[in-house]
Parts: sequence; structure tokens; C-alpha cells
Amino acid sequence: MPTDHAPSSAPATPPAGYTPTPGLLAQRCILVTGAGSGLGRAAALACAQLGATVILLGKTIKTLEATYDAIESIKNAPEPAIYPLNLFGAKWEDYGELAQTLDGNLGRLDGIVHAAAHFKNFTPLAQVPPREWVESLQVNLTAPYALTTHCLPLLDKSTDASVVFITDTGSEAPRAYSGAYGIAKYAQRGLAGTWAEELGYKPHLRFNTYDPGPMRTTLRRTGYPQEDPATLADPATVLAPLLWLLGPDSRGCNGRNLGNPAGAGSNREYETRG
Repeated sequence: MPTDHAPSSAPATPPAGYTPTPGLLAQRCILVTGAGSGLGRAAALACAQLGATVILLGKTIKTLEATYDAIESIKNAPEPAIYPLNLFGAKWEDYGELAQTLDGNLGRLDGIVHAAAHFKNFTPLAQVPPREWVESLQVNLTAPYALTTHCLPLLDKSTDASVVFITDTGSEAPRAYSGAYGIAKYAQRGLAGTWAEELGYKPHLRFNTYDPGPMRTTLRRTGYPQEDPATLADPATVLAPLLWLLGPDSRGCNGRNLGNPAGAGSNREYETRG
């Protein structure tokens, strides 16, 4: 099994003060989950602004249409596409149908941003309701795995494909009261790291995670209702490392967890265990 998944000359993190250049993602097709709100919406708009054809995936058509309209208002941005899918209720064959649709319409995929997330509250692990356990693992872990697995042949057709899992500080180590959400986020690192190890012999495929830190989103407000939103970053302001991971400037960067320099998160490479 290959273990040297990131060449020593590969960039480990974006340079200080990194700013994406215009057209950075031109001619790229990027799928964004959770594209109707929060970081997913911000990422979709930014990718379109940089020239990418963005596939907007989410469960609520109304919010996806709002993101679509916002992209359409961006001068010279490629026309996006909407793909409604409820990740909690999606079956294995639904992801196969998604991959077939993308293949038929686009022919390849150059990136995936796994921004969709499900979280209800902080709870002692033994008190997590069965449905919440299943729903959280389904949306936060099984769905990213299934979607990426079905799209691997499309990613393999790209000359430089990048898959990014959006994590948070709970992914760095087990965290009390984070419930199934915390366990899923912790496991996402393992998911990305395992793919980086197994497919390291294919330098055109990259798998990384990104922790943007606390943001002004509905998900954050669910966990911290007493927090002053004004003290949190707008999702649109924490995208530079994510865009770096999606674009050619990070070519060769594989199997890493990046954090937002202005917020929480660390920049670490997954350990290679023999």
C-alpha cells in the first residue's frame, strides 16, 4: 500500500495572506453539498466567482434556488446546476444516479466540498436519541463517503481533483457531549486520510479537510444560542484556505487538515502508520 501520499515538495498550507487569483477555478466542475446556506452557500458563490461550474446539492430547493440566482447575478460566472437531495433519506442507488447525471452532463468532476452538516444539541453520548444518532451519522459521515465513492470515477477523469471535507475543532480529538455529530466529524478525518493513503499513487486526486473555525451560521447558533453573532466570522470571510485547496495552487497537497489562520483549527498532516 502506498504511504508517501504527499511529495516532500508539495505545499503544506497556503502562503500567508493568500488571495485567490481571478479565474483560479476556471474550467473546473465543483460539487458543493449544503449549498443552500452557511459555508456551503458562501463556497458555492466564491467558486463561481472564480470561474467554476458549480453543482448545488442540498435538501431545500428554495435555498438552492436562492444560491443559484445569486450566482447568475455574478458577471461571467458559468451557469450553475441544482441537484436536490436529502442526505438523510438518500439510498446507495441515489448516489449512483447522481454520479450518472454528472457524468452525462459534465463528463468529469474536479472537486467536491462536503459542507452539509447535521447537528441538534450537545448531549451525553448515552442519552443521544436513536433517530438523532442515525441521522447525524448518515448526513455527516455516510453521505460524504457514499457520494465520494460513487464520484471517484468522475474525479479520476480530472487532471487535478480535490475533495475537501469541512470539519471543526471537534474533529481533532474525541469531545465530550458532542454526540454523534462529534464522532462523525472525528471520523471524517479518518475518511479523508484513508483515501489519501490508498490513492496516493494517483497524484491528480487529493483528499483534505478544512476547519474554518466558528462562523455566523444557523448550525453554530443551534449549539451556542447565547453567543453574540457579531463576534463570529461571516462564512464568506474564511474561504481562502478552502479555495486554495480546491485550486491548482495546492497541487500535491494531500492528506492534510487545514485550519483557518484567523480562527480555530490546526494545520496537520495525517500520520502515516506502517
